[in-house]
Amino acid sequence: MSYKKIAVVFLLYLFLPREAYAMHIMEGFLPVKWALFWTLASLPFLIYGVTSISEKLKDPQLKLLFGVTGAFAFVLSALKIPSVTGSSSHPTGVGLGAVLFGPAAMSVIGFIVLLFQALLLAHGGLTTLGANTFSMAVTGPFVAYGVFKVAKKAGLGNGVAIFLAASFGNLTTYLTTSLQLALAFPAETGGVLASAVKFLSIFALTQVPLAISEGLLTIVIFNILTKFSQNELRLLHLYTNTVKGE
Repeated sequence: MSYKKIAVVFLLYLFLPREAYAMHIMEGFLPVKWALFWTLASLPFLIYGVTSISEKLKDPQLKLLFGVTGAFAFVLSALKIPSVTGSSSHPTGVGLGAVLFGPAAMSVIGFIVLLFQALLLAHGGLTTLGANTFSMAVTGPFVAYGVFKVAKKAGLGNGVAIFLAASFGNLTTYLTTSLQLALAFPAETGGVLASAVKFLSIFALTQVPLAISEGLLTIVIFNILTKFSQNELRLLHLYTNTVKGE
C-alpha cells in the first residue's frame, strides 16, 4: 500500500464518529502550582521563537508555506482519540514545521494552535495552556528537529529522516504529557514513577500507531511540497540548512 493510501485510511479512521474526551490536558485539570510552573517553563522558548520567526520570514515568499505548517499542525492536533480521563491521544503535526522552519519557530505556531483550540474548540484550556505548550510545542518540535538532523548526518534520505522526526516528535509529546500528569498526581504507592508508568501504558495503546501514521502522513505532505514549493524549499535550505539534496 502506498504512503498516500495509508494516509487516506488514517484520516478516514480519525473522522469516524466516536465518544470524545478532553483534548490535550483539559481546563482546570492541573493544580495551580503546576499550571504556573509549565507556563513559566514555556515562556523562554516562545520569546526565542518570535525572534526566530522574524528571521525566517524576511523573505515574503516563505509566509504562505509557514501558514501551511501552522494549518497542518492545527488540523492534525484537533483530531482526537479518547485515551484517558483528563487527556486524549492525537497527532501533533509539529514535525513538519520543525524540519522546515526550526523548532523555535514551531514553538510559537504550536502555542497559537493550542490557544485557538482552547478558545474555539474547547480542547485543552487556558489554565493548562502552558503545560500543553511545553509538551506539544516545545519538546515535540525540538526532539523532531534533533532526530531529523541526526538522521541526515547518518546518511538517511529525506523520507526516512522526516518519518523519524515526525514520529519521535509525536511520541515525545506524550512522554512529556505523561510526566506532567505524574508530577501533578503521583500514585499513593510508587509515587511519580508509578504514576508515569500508568499514564504511559495507557497512552501507548493509541499513541504508538498514531505516531507511525503521522510519520507516514508527514512524508506525503513533504513530497507534495517538493513538487509544488521547490523555490520555497530552496530558500529554506539557505536559511536553515535542513532541506537536503533536491
